[in-house]
Amino acid sequence: MKRLWSADELGERWTLSPDDVAFIADNADAGRLGLACQLTFWRSQGRFPDEEADLAPVVIAHLAGQIGVAADVESYTFTDRSGRRHRQRVLDYLAVGTFDHAAEATAKDQVAMMRALGHERFQLVGHDRGGRVAHRMGLDFPDVVERMVVIDIAPTATMYARTNMDFARAYFWWFFLIQPYPLPEHLIGGDPDFFLDGQLARQLKVEGAADSRVVAQYRRCYSDPAARHAMCEDYRVGAGIDLEHDAADAVARLVMPLLALWGALGTVGRLYDVVETWREKALDVRGFPLECGHSPQEEVPGELMRKLDDFLIGAPHPG
Repeated sequence: MKRLWSADELGERWTLSPDDVAFIADNADAGRLGLACQLTFWRSQGRFPDEEADLAPVVIAHLAGQIGVAADVESYTFTDRSGRRHRQRVLDYLAVGTFDHAAEATAKDQVAMMRALGHERFQLVGHDRGGRVAHRMGLDFPDVVERMVVIDIAPTATMYARTNMDFARAYFWWFFLIQPYPLPEHLIGGDPDFFLDGQLARQLKVEGAADSRVVAQYRRCYSDPAARHAMCEDYRVGAGIDLEHDAADAVARLVMPLLALWGALGTVGRLYDVVETWREKALDVRGFPLECGHSPQEEVPGELMRKLDDFLIGAPHPG
């Protein structure tokens, strides 16, 4: 976050509304300022601050002046039990769960973004949830997507329709994360590192693939109530409105060339004939397994890039 803010910028980005002030009022002074910091930082930056140093002193002073307290948050810990409780209160106050996580809405937003950047047509690569958004985008915007790559997924409707005990055990989070708010958010929040470490151990099959810098970012996100809530919302809509949209388009087929890549050592490759599942959804399909688990971009990045280059630009990847 930047350290210098003009008066106009402070007014625009860091000013509390009367409703905000009323929301913050029922706390001790340090708690009030800490809650104000949590609220405005999330609204401005899309995440919560981890420590006082994340906020510019001028921002803290600006907030303190609005609620009539000293500009001092040294006694407030943003990530302890009280700080986490404040984060949950902020999410409830902002009605975070009302955001549209549906694949249809996400695909529409991404097409609008690409058009704003000057791209009327483009090639599309999606891993996991991104691959499911890619599938929906290809159905809704067939003239926009030139080529598509989906990584380590079978179609969502196919996977749910063919659910058996093997799949339920292997992909238990598909059924855990869709439970009503706040059950999964609360349980994961009790020990987010434990949940994350278990997911990495289950899904990555190449030893040493988990780069410490990447894992640190995973940990930062899993420790953030907003990120945990968004993760659960993605799965809730995947088992809800996304399936309704898929059912409405059950006979529709993707018309652009599609490449399916999957981890030969993972669940998708073990449980499905991946290419055949996509031939049920697309007219022009080819696919290959990779010697990895769920995340080839982390486990076998060189091999993944070679496959992408060959399909997307027809040129061999160096190395």
